[in-house]
Amino acid sequence: MILSRISNLFRGVLSLFVSGLERRNPEALLELEQENLRKQIANFNQGLAAHAGLAERLMSQVRKLESEERELRARTTAHLKAGNKDAAAQHALRLQTVQRELTENRAQLAEAEATYANLVKARDVAVNGARAKIEGLKGAINDMRMKKAMADMNEMAAGMVTEIGGSGDTLNRLHEMVEEERTQAAGRARMARDAMDMSSIEIKEVEQQALADQALADFAAAEGISLGDGAAAAPASRAMGSKASDSQSS
Repeated sequence: MILSRISNLFRGVLSLFVSGLERRNPEALLELEQENLRKQIANFNQGLAAHAGLAERLMSQVRKLESEERELRARTTAHLKAGNKDAAAQHALRLQTVQRELTENRAQLAEAEATYANLVKARDVAVNGARAKIEGLKGAINDMRMKKAMADMNEMAAGMVTEIGGSGDTLNRLHEMVEEERTQAAGRARMARDAMDMSSIEIKEVEQQALADQALADFAAAEGISLGDGAAAAPASRAMGSKASDSQSS
């Protein structure tokens, strides 16, 4: 009694272990079933070949009996026409036996052919059904793998969100530090801008613009180009006047 219970317990533990392995690697289990299916098909085909051989032997026997029937019929007819009744009777008796055997063999051949056709059909239906189930299982396994991967990614993302949410105090302190440094930098930039003497810069800018205008006017006067600008025409006229006085003095 105790040994039986221990045996049952051992088988149960082993079954759980094997089931766990199958769950972790369903592709291996599916490949094993595919191999079993191939072996079953091979064994079935061997049986079909043996049955086909029987049908071929019956067909050969039928052909032989048909040939013997024709020969006996011809001999019986010939002896009967020749008046050899005894020989004709012997051939007629043998002809009856051959005809009986031929009828039986034909029936057996028809039955064997029908059985072979049914076996081939049953094999094809079973194989197609098994292959369709295997292909369906392959798709289901791939879908399961994809969904498990998606679930792992979602769980990982959820864990990351939780961890990031848990580090809110650190991020807040970092934000305060950055804002303080940014404010101080903005204040220093404002103080430097207010301390800058813009009047001298503006005077230099006006001087540079005046020099540029004068240079443009001189260039236009020298080239005889009218600027069409009142502000620029005055310097140009002064330049022309100076040139005229220089020519008179010379």
